[in-house]
Amino acid sequence: MSTDLLKRRPLGKIHPDVAAVSIGCAPLGDMPDTFAYSVTEDQAIATVLTALESPLNYLDTAAHYGDGESERRIGLALKQIGGLPNGAFLQTKEGKDAQGDYSGETVKRRFERSLKLLGVDRFDLVFLHDAENTTWDNAWSRGGPIEVMESFRAQGMIGHLGVASGPIDLEMRYVESGIFDAVITHNRYTLLNRAADPLLTLAAGKGLAVLNAAPYGSGMLAKGPAAYPRYAYQTAEGDEVQRAYRFQEICDRYQVPLAAAALQFSLRDPRITNTIVGMTRPERIAQTVDFANWDVPEACWEEIEAEPFDTADLVR
Repeated sequence: MSTDLLKRRPLGKIHPDVAAVSIGCAPLGDMPDTFAYSVTEDQAIATVLTALESPLNYLDTAAHYGDGESERRIGLALKQIGGLPNGAFLQTKEGKDAQGDYSGETVKRRFERSLKLLGVDRFDLVFLHDAENTTWDNAWSRGGPIEVMESFRAQGMIGHLGVASGPIDLEMRYVESGIFDAVITHNRYTLLNRAADPLLTLAAGKGLAVLNAAPYGSGMLAKGPAAYPRYAYQTAEGDEVQRAYRFQEICDRYQVPLAAAALQFSLRDPRITNTIVGMTRPERIAQTVDFANWDVPEACWEEIEAEPFDTADLVR
């Protein structure tokens, strides 16, 4: 039943009990070039505070989001309430800087900045971010990004390492390395695109925490194709839009919000540990809980599953 979909879950071997949905804090970094809208500091802080008082008390951010602005705003919210509440979870990601440098020294510097901006002294989980922006050899080089992150783990400043990238074949290669305890895929496991399916199976089979980000395809499956014809942070292609309209038509007939079906598609998958949903307003927290609990008839799911979807990896 959909009412069970928000039940707290183990985060692989990382944590025994976390929220099923986490707050994707990328848009809170005020990134209008990526999301086509802006977010004020007050709005971002209010969203974080509301999330931490809700069942969705899991925050996902990154040093790259607004070049530290997302982390800074979260840090301001945490300062207001005296730090991360008991039962809440916070993770970040480290990778290239604003100039495109993806060296070990950059990762070191940005990790130390993350600690300062968020007002914490360690993280249970930190991800290698957008590894497609460097080479495999550089990532694993002596003094490179992974060695730096492993050194912070050895010092106890990082509990576990994860990888969060785009291309599925690259993600699978990192998962196969055996040093990561979590993986994030984004925009590649939604109603419209299933490219991440083999990654989910591989990672879950190895006992990794599997996090599925952007179940709305960065917005089209939440706002609808008419209002927001964008997928994966850019203008959607014609076939994506047409498929979205088809899913919209199915959901409308069953009086199910398209967003509810898109969210539950991820929450229902037993391979997925956590679903990361970008949010920018306090009221979105309660709305997301409502979508997760929406009663979607089995007949609706049968029609949804019968619809075609894309299995090609996104080149974005």
